[in-house]
Amino acid sequence: MNSYQQEKRQRHGRGRSRRRGGRGRFQEQRAPAPKQKTFWQRIVEFFGNGGDTRKPAAQSSRNGQQQQQHQRPQEQSRPARKPESIEVTSPRLYVGNLSFDATESDLFELFNGVGHVQNAEVVSYRHNQRSKGFAFVSMQTIEEAKRAVDELHDKEFLGRKLVVSGAKSSEHSHD
Repeated sequence: MNSYQQEKRQRHGRGRSRRRGGRGRFQEQRAPAPKQKTFWQRIVEFFGNGGDTRKPAAQSSRNGQQQQQHQRPQEQSRPARKPESIEVTSPRLYVGNLSFDATESDLFELFNGVGHVQNAEVVSYRHNQRSKGFAFVSMQTIEEAKRAVDELHDKEFLGRKLVVSGAKSSEHSHD
């Protein structure tokens, strides 16, 4: 044995290696370290259970529990918002909660049952022409507009309950 090998052996001792951290073969075994989570388990825990830090997603059963965790917590706790009722001061009406399938001619027919309709305009996105879910209807007189609000507000139309109220005037919309 050359001097380099003797020096190496003295430094680490007999039966010890650098890899084992100085623990010999005959020393008592320590308790195993707690099992670390894999990278993906940590990702799922961080994102997968809707921010609920009490119970990791990996522990939930595969039936309905995991599907509930993917719902946003705001959907369960957010109260239903009452629409802001605008007093009818002009013949122009706001029609909200409108079905995306509703057309201007559908609104013409619906509001013509109450009074004379001057104009009906479904508001849509410019880039794909899809309805935004609300519209504006102009009646002939303010009295007809008030009657339309009384008769058509909360009425079911194409599967949704309409919200009909006076349209905000142009001064309010530029705040």
